[in-house]
Amino acid sequence: MMASRNVRCTGRNFLFGSRGWMSQYSAEVFLKLISFRPFCVKCDSKDRQPLENEGLLNSLLTMGVDIHMAKRRQPGVFNRTLTNEQELKIFLLSKGASDKVIGSIISRYPRAITRTSEGLLKRWELWRKIMASDLEIVNILERSPESFFRSNNNKNLENNIKFFCSVGLTNKCLCRLLTSAPRTFSNSLNLNKQMIEFLRETSMSLGHNDPTDFVRKIISKNPSILIQSTKRVKTNIEFLQSTFNLNKEDLLLLICGPGAGILDLSNECTKRNYTNIQEKLFSLGCTDEEVQKFVLSYLNMIFLSEKKFNDKIDCLIEEKISISQIIENPRVLDVSINTLKTRIKELVHTGYDLSSSNIALLSWSQKRYEAKLKRLNR
Repeated sequence: MMASRNVRCTGRNFLFGSRGWMSQYSAEVFLKLISFRPFCVKCDSKDRQPLENEGLLNSLLTMGVDIHMAKRRQPGVFNRTLTNEQELKIFLLSKGASDKVIGSIISRYPRAITRTSEGLLKRWELWRKIMASDLEIVNILERSPESFFRSNNNKNLENNIKFFCSVGLTNKCLCRLLTSAPRTFSNSLNLNKQMIEFLRETSMSLGHNDPTDFVRKIISKNPSILIQSTKRVKTNIEFLQSTFNLNKEDLLLLICGPGAGILDLSNECTKRNYTNIQEKLFSLGCTDEEVQKFVLSYLNMIFLSEKKFNDKIDCLIEEKISISQIIENPRVLDVSINTLKTRIKELVHTGYDLSSSNIALLSWSQKRYEAKLKRLNR
């Protein structure tokens, strides 16, 4: 029988053997034999799950890191064999951060533990050229750790800082960029140059006699503009000009002031939200001229989605507040729908007639509103 034969599984003997094995058994039997490999398991490296670094897990736990949050945000960090969490802790402690703050920073941006001590020190030195103190940087890291740790390209950061200073941006403006739009400094230098040049050209085409002042005003009003495309900003400027029939002088005043905020909004979103405002106000008897005047008086309403805008208008109308009152007090649309309902209920309870009285108090600060409510309840 085949099983009793002396078959050696090495080299040529597997096929031919000393007695001509292949000659005694058909090719079909041979193929069946070599295809039956019960102990050979294919192991694709793509299917292997990377092992977590247990030493790292224990180290982070002792530092007060929320492991569940950290894994959810950047799971790949936990598969690294080399990390610098202890060096990071020592560094941040030396800058005035508490253990609790350090744990919070790593929980929300685990990749921070991959930065080298040399890189951290250099980056901190660059930030200190802009910030007034170490504590100010620590406070930013506590609010937004990504702003500091997202990139480790310190040369790019240094080049961008030098460039922004060369075009007249003050330390105050740079500080706001770091706190509000830190990704600006992760942009390539060429990308930032393109946007600054576009803004300068725009100012000159609109008749502004000081391009540097124009750039500074736009960025101070809207720090996020530098992380948008020039195409998006240009399209929004064209939208403002055509929609409100503005001449160059009026357009310049608008985008240097209240209009600066919407320059980086999605073009589709800008048009969609404005169209909804038009349709809603038309349905309430407003003219196109009234709609334009209303929106220009408070451009922030373009940020409101269709549902939010309509719900707020409906809420006010249901309480017998006229559309003319709303047009005269557009800031009431800044208030959340829940706050509007609560305040309306409280004012009606005091006997305040919203249909014939000033509705501006609906948009007052909480402190000022409560003082007014207290007087009304006397």
